Amino acid sequence: MSLYFVQGAVYGFAAAVQPGPFLAYLVSLALRSGWRRALPAVLAPLLSDGPIIVLVLIVLSRVPPWWIQLLRFAGGFFILYLAAGALRSWRHPEAVAVSDHPDRRGVFRAVLLNLLNPSPYVYWGLVGGPLLLSGWRETPANGIGFLAGFYGAMLTSMAGIVLLCACAGERNERLNRLLSGVAGFALAGFGLYQIVLGIMDWRWPG
Repeated sequence: MSLYFVQGAVYGFAAAVQPGPFLAYLVSLALRSGWRRALPAVLAPLLSDGPIIVLVLIVLSRVPPWWIQLLRFAGGFFILYLAAGALRSWRHPEAVAVSDHPDRRGVFRAVLLNLLNPSPYVYWGLVGGPLLLSGWRETPANGIGFLAGFYGAMLTSMAGIVLLCACAGERNERLNRLLSGVAGFALAGFGLYQIVLGIMDWRWPG
């Protein structure tokens, strides 16, 4: 179990710090709403990855290639929608109010963003899924250890990033606005990239 736990922790940390739309959204949410409202959104992978793992391990191999491309388009436009919100707060920081209450909309958007992002499907289809199945076939404890290591490292690392960005933004207004702009433009870039990639790789059904 320990070997699979370590492998899961390494992959989980790598997933947490890898630049992508989900991380950019967490940073944007932390800067706009404060860590108390942003921290629950870190748990979004726990809510979204279950269906993704099941889909990848059971169904995805039978799904036509254009399905992933459709996912890219939907995810790309949703990321652009999130980018617009981040850039609005960057242009008008005085309109942003930090609250002590959890942001349910932030959690919902984080879950939806993860579901529409092709990266988790690719990861669980090519890397995580085979390792999980391999460990589970040896003994269920290995599979559970892999998942525990992966999500333990990923959620802890993302929570640390959220706290770091939120605290830095609260102490320095200029830094907050700078990071908000970077996160907003990063989201816009990721959204456009997914749409362009979907167009370039599009294969018509049939």
